Amino acid sequence: MKTIFITGSTDGIGKLTAIELAKQGHSVFVHGRNKQKLENTILEIQESTGNKNTNGFLADLSNLDSVEKMVLEIEKEVSHIDVLINNAGVFKSKISHNENGIDIRFVVNYLAPFLLTKKLIPLLQKGTSPRIINLSSAAQSSVQLEALSNSIALSEQEAYAESKLALTMWSFHLAKEYSDINIIAVNPGSLLNTRMVQEAYGTHWAPPEKGVNILCSLAISDEHSNSSGKYFDNDKGIFSQAHPDAYDSNKIKELIAITNSILS
Repeated sequence: MKTIFITGSTDGIGKLTAIELAKQGHSVFVHGRNKQKLENTILEIQESTGNKNTNGFLADLSNLDSVEKMVLEIEKEVSHIDVLINNAGVFKSKISHNENGIDIRFVVNYLAPFLLTKKLIPLLQKGTSPRIINLSSAAQSSVQLEALSNSIALSEQEAYAESKLALTMWSFHLAKEYSDINIIAVNPGSLLNTRMVQEAYGTHWAPPEKGVNILCSLAISDEHSNSSGKYFDNDKGIFSQAHPDAYDSNKIKELIAITNSILS
């Protein structure tokens, strides 16, 4: 059985994925930013699956200090992580920028998972055949680095699409950096019926289970044990090509450099 940590798992496909993996007997750690909602989710998973090996961690991913604090809690509680699913994401938000003036979509969708993963690498390297699953999107647009340094403003759609491409570019970089960890980027499916999608578009194309099924498969199936550095497009149901920038070594180098400078 695996030890699995899923961000953004008190709602949407993150929560449903946590429930499914707990049903299968895995030790599942969920994450949320609301303490009461997090506690309710943990209790719901335990009661609905009969799996008591479920716990959770609290952090507001729009605040990078909060991410750092959560890492300290994880290090106290968890001896190793076999699978990290960076599921948390935001499109619409009441808060458009963090305290440093960076668009909230870049913070939650890219900078927070970048920082969290960097800090959790030692626990992942203690895991068995460790994997990192990063949730990308069909919406991917060339990253304007000036947006990360807070010198230009973007629309919600632009910031979302650019943050998801940044996540994908970083996934490919990380896969080359850590050959001992299986790292996969995935578009779980366009317009799945989740709260985030309904708030953003007011409609949906597919049930959330479509995303849940692929996340569970990528996380634990032997079928994907040699898929590191790849992008799975669940709209097509196959490993596919991401945005061209995800294969541009110079653009990736520039992105990682500015990201490290922001987080240092």
